[in-house]
Amino acid sequence: MLRTMKKKYISNSSGSSMMFKSNFLEAMSKVNFYIPLLIYLPVIFYFSFKAFDQGLEPETYILYLLFGISIWSVTEYLLHRFVFHFEQTSKSGKRLHFIFHGVHHDFPGDRKRLVMPPTASIPLSIFFYFLFSLFFENSLKLYSFYSGFIMGYLFYDMMHYAIHHYNFKNSLFKKIKQHHMLHHYSDPTKGYGVSPALWDIIFQSGFRAKN
Repeated sequence: MLRTMKKKYISNSSGSSMMFKSNFLEAMSKVNFYIPLLIYLPVIFYFSFKAFDQGLEPETYILYLLFGISIWSVTEYLLHRFVFHFEQTSKSGKRLHFIFHGVHHDFPGDRKRLVMPPTASIPLSIFFYFLFSLFFENSLKLYSFYSGFIMGYLFYDMMHYAIHHYNFKNSLFKKIKQHHMLHHYSDPTKGYGVSPALWDIIFQSGFRAKN
């Protein structure tokens, strides 16, 4: 059964409460926004190089790169809606939910809990690579597709950080920020798309425009 996150206490502090008694685990749960760039830009370059080095045509590379970005966009929406916002009734389940996503809703301004820590993102990225490999007989297409998927993830992480800590001038980015702020401060059971609001429109989980 899917339980939606209820609106509750929100702090405007730039930090947040400790999640773990262990200083080591606490440190592992925090990350500077640029760390995913240092980890995953080389991953994108590596798989892209492998694709071209082994003879993949540029137009095929671009096609599967865009396909990977598209699959990330729907994956982002589904993870946010059905995994990060899945609240359990047990004490341990509530604790797990708080660690994964609840802390971000309580302390949305915490600069070190806005991008996914490597302790979570690296295992997930490996899992998705081997999952996608089951559907690709051609490894070169997998390399370009996976590059796009990781590129989409990086855009999401950087956009999420910017939404919380940057004042946009561009009207499009202002709308993206407003959409996410409504998710945090108005109704956390709507507006699950962070970088694109497309899937909220398709699945009718967005916010109604004010007349």
